[in-house]
Amino acid sequence: MRVNRFLPHVLVLPEDDADRQLANGFLLEPSLSARSIQVLPEAGGCRKVLEAFNSEHVRGMEKFRNRYMILLIDFDGHPDRRLADLKAEIPEGLTNRVFIVGALTRPEELTAGLGNYETIGKAAARDCHEGTDTTWGHALLKHNAAEVERLRQHVRPILFP
Repeated sequence: MRVNRFLPHVLVLPEDDADRQLANGFLLEPSLSARSIQVLPEAGGCRKVLEAFNSEHVRGMEKFRNRYMILLIDFDGHPDRRLADLKAEIPEGLTNRVFIVGALTRPEELTAGLGNYETIGKAAARDCHEGTDTTWGHALLKHNAAEVERLRQHVRPILFP
């Protein structure tokens, strides 16, 4: 489903198919305003997420001031370094509307303790809506705490009115 780009909305750019499935699971949360969020096709790698963002989405974010972006990546075991590297390449005027989250290692490892991708995504959405950390507090997701807090401040009112 496409969003109305003139109203506040969120675009999710997933790194790979597993991340796309997690994002699609997020869309299954019944309290979510589904017309305010769109999951884009997967980029095909972490660097490609950043390349796609900078080549295809920066101009749109500059034009549509109510647009927020979530870059959904795998941190490959290096959350601090990877987050810093990616944030350094986000244009300065957009940093408050771009969020970078994902599994500490690979999303495939999340399924061992949390269920399938759709279940995990839906549970993460429920956490966002309710302000809890049941899913976001998992060992492979808790490194996202600061970004999740920013999401709750800026994006939660759009997705869960």
